[in-house]
Amino acid sequence: MFKLVLTHPLARNLDLDDPKATVVRRQILREKVFLRKLYQEWYRWIVEALPRQSGPVLELGAGAGFLQDHIPDLITSDLLHLPDISLVLDAHCIPFRDGTLRAVVMIDVLHHLPRPRIFFAEALRCLKPGGAVIMIEPWVTPWSTLIYSRLHHEPFQPRAKEWEFPSSGPLSGANGALPWIIFKRDLDQFQREFPEWRLKSIDAGMPFSYLLSGGMALRSLVPGSLFGPARRLEKALGPWMNHLAMFGRVVLEKTELL
Repeated sequence: MFKLVLTHPLARNLDLDDPKATVVRRQILREKVFLRKLYQEWYRWIVEALPRQSGPVLELGAGAGFLQDHIPDLITSDLLHLPDISLVLDAHCIPFRDGTLRAVVMIDVLHHLPRPRIFFAEALRCLKPGGAVIMIEPWVTPWSTLIYSRLHHEPFQPRAKEWEFPSSGPLSGANGALPWIIFKRDLDQFQREFPEWRLKSIDAGMPFSYLLSGGMALRSLVPGSLFGPARRLEKALGPWMNHLAMFGRVVLEKTELL
């Protein structure tokens, strides 16, 4: 009953793998002020992290978002057939020529890819030297593990031995802990397998804001006017982020091997 009361009216009885659900989530994102401000902050960070060179930028999993408002010439893509998307594609097979992209950007996408090694190889092929993959993904901490494993609908398995997981639906299939597994727990292995990638930065944070926003499924727990104070409070918790962070901002840079 409690969850039913908190569930956003538009999000009830949605099948996540149905393209109609993504269209509804797009509407929710635009209407919820606190959540929209959160995404705007994420988008500003993505823009700041873009490589300072020419070339197209590809967004994966663009379905519900509005990053094109911040990058006007952005190539938007999604695995699902959705309105206002430039391309329908699978991130395991990116339809661009070698060395043509400036960046690949994505929010909450990597942990849905059942074969991440194939994606990393494809991104390397498509990017120019100095190009980047810029992503925002769930992160593993004691706090996030409690929240994601008990309150979130997606699988969250920090102890998974393999990076791969069985492919089911495009959105229902996932391991929310995968980005942390690759870039934290198994970083040495990642660097051995992909020496062309340089992990340029990881910034873990945002322990409470997404919860307060209600995300894509729940009602907002606070008004949009409290976004600024909430973020200032979170930033003041800097030393505690190893225990509290729920999201990681990751930048991978393609290098040239000598």
